[in-house]
Amino acid sequence: MVCQGNPVSEGIAIGKVMRYEPFVPVVDNTAIAGEKIPAALSRYEEARSGAKQELEELRLRLEQEDPQKAKIIKAHMDILFDVAMEEEIRDGIAGGKSAEAAADQIFRKYARIIGRSADERIRERASDLEDVRCRLLRNCMGIPERNLAFLAEPAVVVAKDLFPSDTASMDRRKVLAIVTEVGGPTSHTAILARSYGIPALLGVKDALSLLQSGQSVIVDAVDGKLIVNPAGEEEKAYRRKAAEFRRQAEETKKYLDGDSFTKDGVKIEVELNIGSANAQEIDAIRHTNGVGLFRSEFLYLGRETLPTEEEQYKIYRRVLMQAGDAPVILRTLDIGGDKKLECLQLPKEENPFLGNRALRLCLERRDIFKTQLRAALRAGTVGNLWLMFPMVGSMDDIRKAKGVVREVQRDLDCEKIEYNREIKIGIMIEIPAIALIADLAAKEVDFASIGTNDLCQYTTAADRLNQNVAQYYQSYHPALFRLIRDTVRQFDRAGKPISVCGELGGDGLAMPVLLGFGMRRVSMGLSAVARAKRIISRLDLAQARDMADRVCQMETAGEVEAYLRDALKDIV
Repeated sequence: MVCQGNPVSEGIAIGKVMRYEPFVPVVDNTAIAGEKIPAALSRYEEARSGAKQELEELRLRLEQEDPQKAKIIKAHMDILFDVAMEEEIRDGIAGGKSAEAAADQIFRKYARIIGRSADERIRERASDLEDVRCRLLRNCMGIPERNLAFLAEPAVVVAKDLFPSDTASMDRRKVLAIVTEVGGPTSHTAILARSYGIPALLGVKDALSLLQSGQSVIVDAVDGKLIVNPAGEEEKAYRRKAAEFRRQAEETKKYLDGDSFTKDGVKIEVELNIGSANAQEIDAIRHTNGVGLFRSEFLYLGRETLPTEEEQYKIYRRVLMQAGDAPVILRTLDIGGDKKLECLQLPKEENPFLGNRALRLCLERRDIFKTQLRAALRAGTVGNLWLMFPMVGSMDDIRKAKGVVREVQRDLDCEKIEYNREIKIGIMIEIPAIALIADLAAKEVDFASIGTNDLCQYTTAADRLNQNVAQYYQSYHPALFRLIRDTVRQFDRAGKPISVCGELGGDGLAMPVLLGFGMRRVSMGLSAVARAKRIISRLDLAQARDMADRVCQMETAGEVEAYLRDALKDIV
């Protein structure tokens, strides 16, 4: 039997299944008598203390092994002691609910709010709330903890889902691979699996009902397959494939450091996408030619108040100092509509992807926009900061945004505050309207970066987060490649830098097409950097131009993908 899944952390594993079904609380919502309220409050306090002790022990262990993973547990501690949630839980108990029922209701309420976000990264954070909810309720019920920290033997862990604390606490020496029924590439499971180098196949439908502990499986987290009870010859073939994958992975690691040149000696700038600007991300800048996309909205997430100018200034400054002379492209706040913030109340919209978001929202809420611009301009004195506006649809958008920058500059001048006067200003090209007038936009800005995720979404009219129309969201659509080609040409003619910072930037199949169009800057997540550099080193531009021309003459996304896979089978 062969099942399909989403390979979010590449690798191949062969081993026995270990079904993992964590504690699932069943809560009795029967009201309690008034005289039992003090005891219920006391039980809530004790449960919270027990949960705190468990988290603290896990955090201390992770601090020794991997300080970055310990930050996930610290975030859980913050949730456990969230003031607003605590107040609502206490109010529920005072109103006649048991400790379990009150905690369950409030945690579910906030998980629903976050889980409704159209932004996958924000939606994935609901798992943190669910994780803490289960931990707190288990302590309320006096049930001891069961986790993946102690496995008797190496195994393929199969679960409906894994909480962040499950993944963070697992004995990675004995976890051969991870298979779950749910989860995506931005989930904590995916992020931690990639950082640990554990093959992970998520979104395998009905995995728990199909598999039993002790069954033999092959997890092919390269081609997205789960093979159950493989035949002897099939297992031998996969052992050879696994050995070859490991050999290639070790070879690819050699490309992580150093500059990237094509076979015919043309330098390609490989840059990094970052979000939270944590220590791991900042350290990773040294492997690249700078930061091609700094998603500043991550600084606003999970907060009850907007980040201050000083908070932002310190973070931007830290990133710039690490990058040195290399560019750091800061995308201004890309939030609103589909991306909800706890610290900013926004009206619900019927079609948020086409709503008041990103630059549109910033132009409406100039107080927020100006605070960010002040912080960025001030921080720019220590490095090579480039400012980039998202969700630009017209020349009016560009001119209005530049006008706000000039206002902020005048304010800083009046206050005699030092700032970077030579900062470059650019745009994200993710709306087809601006791509079609790229010749005009190139005269107005210093640079551009193509956000292929949204450009594909708007070009194909397919919500990239809606599984019902996933077949229509086609990243290899010839129309998308034509838009990219024409945009690159216009910026090249104007002598202005242009890059790709969407998913295609780190896509091995798309790389020769982008280079063939004339792209000389690509930006991606750290996990894609070494592989991208290896692929670039095996391409020459004449070959890339020929492939790019062919792709733009093809009729369907399927035809494009099949051609690229065949043409690059010895390169990618």
